[in-house]
Amino acid sequence: MKNNLNHYIHNAKMELAKVIFPTKPQVKQAFIAVVAVVTFIVIFLALVDLIMSSTVSAILS
Repeated sequence: MKNNLNHYIHNAKMELAKVIFPTKPQVKQAFIAVVAVVTFIVIFLALVDLIMSSTVSAILS
């Protein structure tokens, strides 16, 4: 049991050594890209909702 745990921890450390973590500028760039895309989608969906609700209100009145 203890040998399996040691083996697992050793393998986990070896795999983590292979990971290439992003640099600070890469994280900043990705964050800005995500915020821009989410903002665009929010604005688009708000416009679609406004148009559809106006259309439905016009039809029902």
